[in-house]
Amino acid sequence: MSSAIEAQKKTFNVAVVGATGAVGLEMVRMLELRKFPIKTLRLFASERSAGKSLTFSNKQISIEALRAEAIKDIDIAVFSAGSPISKEFAPLFAAKGIFVIDNSSAWRMDALIPLTVPEVNPDSIHKDTKIIANPNCSTIQMVVVLKPLHDAAGLETVRVATYQSVSGAGQKGIQELEEQTKAWAQGCPIPASKKIPHQIAFNLVPQIDVFTDNGYTKEEMKMVNETQKIMGLPNTKVSATCVRVPVFRSHSEAVWIETSRPLSVAEAKKLLSTAPGVVLQDDPQKGVYPMPLPAEGQQSTYVGRIRQDLASPKGLSFWVVSDNLLKGAALNAVQIAELLVEKGLV
Repeated sequence: MSSAIEAQKKTFNVAVVGATGAVGLEMVRMLELRKFPIKTLRLFASERSAGKSLTFSNKQISIEALRAEAIKDIDIAVFSAGSPISKEFAPLFAAKGIFVIDNSSAWRMDALIPLTVPEVNPDSIHKDTKIIANPNCSTIQMVVVLKPLHDAAGLETVRVATYQSVSGAGQKGIQELEEQTKAWAQGCPIPASKKIPHQIAFNLVPQIDVFTDNGYTKEEMKMVNETQKIMGLPNTKVSATCVRVPVFRSHSEAVWIETSRPLSVAEAKKLLSTAPGVVLQDDPQKGVYPMPLPAEGQQSTYVGRIRQDLASPKGLSFWVVSDNLLKGAALNAVQIAELLVEKGLV
């Protein structure tokens, strides 16, 4: 019997840090839905949430305040509580031998920390590296599609324009779109934006995160740097424009790539039709292509509108959609935990 199969018989003590946030709630749901082998589940959040409870496997689990003295009897901790909390607490967990899978940007570009998408770079994780970074939502869904194309033809350039839902800005982003839309429908003054830089209802905002000195936003530079790191392609040129759109959930991306050798549309479709985690939806004459609404709540990454790039003889264009709270965050984190079990690292 292999160690991976033996490991599946084991159960593990798991913690979710930031359990009451939009992603944290999905982490709890994914652990249950995917039947992760849990012995005990502990839920951590801020002091104001302590004492409340969440349902897991038909049981009520009390939420604990995150404190250093509570870090014990845990095998794996999945974090979605923001960079400041991750920077403070992830090393405390790791120091006690606990694997930390962190959804914030705190550790992603640390050269010593794996940045992992299981379908793309499963060999990035190791027993001695206790902190594992979960990539940015918009990066994850793109690289699962890029991986089989790169393996077949080599990636030289990647250009992407994203259409990112308000749930990427957390519960406050969702609330702003809800409130602004309701106000418009009722003929009332539209509330001022606080989380998103401008009104998001019936609008597009070409700014996600703050601008950097090169004119790109931090979100755009995440896509550049994380794609190169995850795929092990430091010399591949990547450029991104990230846009917030008035959609509640699921990110969409228009992607243009150039490969080392020409890759036909038929070959690309064949590769993507069998790629792990990817579903091909590509029959545009019949209106079949990925869209954010059908992707909501789904665990796959959808790709379609695959066509030759008219501006490049070695170029392809395609459209990618995925639920940003799932594959873009909670699902990928749980898949990393599953990979730890499969590899017998925990």
